[in-house]
Amino acid sequence: MDHIATVQDAVTAFADWIEPTPAELDAIEREMPVILADVELLDAQIMTLDRPPTELDARRIRRARRRALAARVALLNHTNSTTLPGGAA
Repeated sequence: MDHIATVQDAVTAFADWIEPTPAELDAIEREMPVILADVELLDAQIMTLDRPPTELDARRIRRARRRALAARVALLNHTNSTTLPGGAA
């Protein structure tokens, strides 16, 4: 009879006592507007998968795309402003 053994790292990699660090939680919190804007864009695109987009759908997609891009720009601007030495923007 062959014995089957598990790899300990694979088993404990998703253990409930391993939680995100405070730095990882802060990074997620900073990226949350981008994540939500991307979800909104995906929702707008998913609505038009089974039918041709109407003018209202096209506007909804354009608006969601602009919000997603604006959220990414805001995140990049915030990240860049906090990492520049001397307070230069």
